[in-house]
Amino acid sequence: MRIQEARIEPFFSEIESALGPAGVNRNPETLRRYGENTMPGGDRSPAGVVYPASTQDVQTIVRAANRHHVPLYPISTGNNIGLGSRSAVHAGQVVVDLGHRMNRILEVDEKLAFAVVEPGVTYQAMHDELVRRGNKLMVDVTSGPPQGGMIGNALDKGAGYTPYFDHFGFACGMEVVLGNGEVLRTGDGALDSDNLVNWHTSKYSFGPILDGLFTQSNFGIVTRMGVWLLPRPPAIRSFHFAFPEDDDLEEIIELCRPLKLSNFVPTLFRVANDIYLCGSEGESLEYRASGGKRSISDEGRRALREKHGLGSWTVSGAFYGPSAEAIEPQIKRVKDLFCQSGKARYISHEEAQENGSLQVAINAFSGIPSVGELGLLKWRPGGGNTWFLPGTPMDGKIANEFQRVCRKIYEDHGLDYMVMNVCGPRFARGLHVMTFNREDEDERRRADECYRKMSEEVARRGVFVGRAPLDYHAFHMDQTMSSFRDACSGVKQALDPNGVIAPGRYGIE
Repeated sequence: MRIQEARIEPFFSEIESALGPAGVNRNPETLRRYGENTMPGGDRSPAGVVYPASTQDVQTIVRAANRHHVPLYPISTGNNIGLGSRSAVHAGQVVVDLGHRMNRILEVDEKLAFAVVEPGVTYQAMHDELVRRGNKLMVDVTSGPPQGGMIGNALDKGAGYTPYFDHFGFACGMEVVLGNGEVLRTGDGALDSDNLVNWHTSKYSFGPILDGLFTQSNFGIVTRMGVWLLPRPPAIRSFHFAFPEDDDLEEIIELCRPLKLSNFVPTLFRVANDIYLCGSEGESLEYRASGGKRSISDEGRRALREKHGLGSWTVSGAFYGPSAEAIEPQIKRVKDLFCQSGKARYISHEEAQENGSLQVAINAFSGIPSVGELGLLKWRPGGGNTWFLPGTPMDGKIANEFQRVCRKIYEDHGLDYMVMNVCGPRFARGLHVMTFNREDEDERRRADECYRKMSEEVARRGVFVGRAPLDYHAFHMDQTMSSFRDACSGVKQALDPNGVIAPGRYGIE
């Protein structure tokens, strides 16, 4: 989707005049960096990058885009590695980098435990600010890049691991620039007043709840959002269990479900397979021997487990309490439950702290950003990485069937099965990581085919993905019912009649 020169030049001239020279960048090296991603489908160079410093600047950009019919692609920090990074859906779109200059923490209310942030505020920045204020509150973090944007993650339905794991669910009150350049405030912010004491504390206000329209969509550009924070507990103690066999997943899910249904365990369970936990330590020792055409052998996996003291599946969770001693009875109850079959090996909090792979889990439960899992990008050379993100009900038999199906598809395509199931009371999200050599045409093709095959197989079994990589937005939209597609198109027409905001994002043109 290339923009006609007659449109793009007047657009950039207008934006540069309004925002100043620092507001526009069309340097070829900049365009290369913003077009990069880790997907099989290749990079997508934008027509340019613009850097708003305020909501008013965003309005200026959107109104100019309407006048000149220029497609925009807003990003927060562009750190959603595995889903698209900074890259636009279509080459030739203008990237609106909100995070470059709009990166302020606008407010931290310690009494009501919320913050108000702009799109460029990262998990690391929020954590650092809370520590500076005395570490009385904590933010729920992802296990992805610490420089990931909080607003961008919430709008893509990202999640973490503490009781505040649902990042969109624990957001409250947005400021949005619509496709016609008008500003909309959601929740109590919709009150026509300058005195908005409830905007970021009351999630469900008068009238329809519009916030969800701006998740995984292209109906507007969110420039401000409230985020609820968790009071930091005095003590956090993790627990871990290593299971020896692939099919032990069925037992694991059956053990986790009642503990979450009753909310006895406050965190989500991280149920990670061996390659997911060990793959961050460096390149697969078997990759070069097969030229990347075969999955790692069972013997190779076994050697990794023995080296790192982990299982085919390793389960992690945590308790919060007034002291480590007060938490011990809860740890004992979980330990007795998980070890009753004789399959699980218990790994204590202290032992886990000595294991880099498990320290990542402890950090996540503690609201501390970390880079540990980014090492998965090195498992195969060439920088290719994409995520497949379906889920299953918290039913052991169904979960086990899905892991068998997906494991075989990985192996059929010569890739290494790498997954973590993040388990709540009724549903587990499967974070399938696909690493591949993006510089190898055959391996890139196999990664693409692997993704599509798994998507088709889980859909045939009644399961959809929760988030989608850039290459597959249109593919997944085509899997939806026609009335859903029509509704998305109708909302797009109403809120962005000229289609200037991110055409193609999540399959909505």
